Amino acid sequence: MTDFTPFQSLLGGALIGLSAVLLMALHGRIAGMTGILTGVIPPLAPDWGWRAAFLIGAVVAPLLYRTVGGHIAFSVPLPTLSLVVGGFVVGIGVHFGGGCPSGHGICGIARLSPRSMAAVATFMVTALITVFIIRHVVGD
Repeated sequence: MTDFTPFQSLLGGALIGLSAVLLMALHGRIAGMTGILTGVIPPLAPDWGWRAAFLIGAVVAPLLYRTVGGHIAFSVPLPTLSLVVGGFVVGIGVHFGGGCPSGHGICGIARLSPRSMAAVATFMVTALITVFIIRHVVGD
């Protein structure tokens, strides 16, 4: 079962929101992780520098949190193949959905985008159905 972590969740959400607002204010760009990642994979985007910094910050921030004594409850009770297949399926969804969950969910909804609201509703319903099937139909 997942641990209830209200402080970490609130802090993480506030930092994600702050980073999205700063990225929009300073660069006029949406904080969609897939779009940001695409710009640092060859061929590099002309603005790859801020993209690399954003991604490095996303990796370094939890490491810093752990360094100052924070605990991150994290486990992946799945085989690597399941993670690879899941990543592939998400990649297909990103392509056909015209953006990733972070771009639609954090930035799109904040901009009151009907397309993003429909995308997030689709993500959430699909996630709920998937979890139900995995935990109650296929799993123990």
